[in-house]
Amino acid sequence: MEKKNPIPAEHNHQKTADFARSHLPNEDDLFELAELFKVFSDSTRIRVMCALSKTEMCVYDIAELLGASQSAVSHQLRLLRASHLVRTRRDGKNMFYALDDDHVDAIISMGLEHIRHTKGEKDNG
Repeated sequence: MEKKNPIPAEHNHQKTADFARSHLPNEDDLFELAELFKVFSDSTRIRVMCALSKTEMCVYDIAELLGASQSAVSHQLRLLRASHLVRTRRDGKNMFYALDDDHVDAIISMGLEHIRHTKGEKDNG
């Protein structure tokens, strides 16, 4: 990957730190980003999101897929909804879940691409 702003030959630590500081997101956004990534830190939630990236599913479908109780799946879905990673659609008495938007799918896809890339580097190194 190409660096966006290469360090000049006459490197000045203070200028480099000031430059980086001026381009950091604000503290509230950084905190929310860290909280978002915490939600991604659970493999069960990742499995749910990967499945939902392919098709919408109800709690029963997801429980069947995971081999988990509907209660456990509902708990995970509540966390995912609270983080705006999944959305719901009601059809009669049934509630169906899907990824909230394309950003969620992109985060998952990019994460998988990264780990597969790093695995390739380890295999070749």
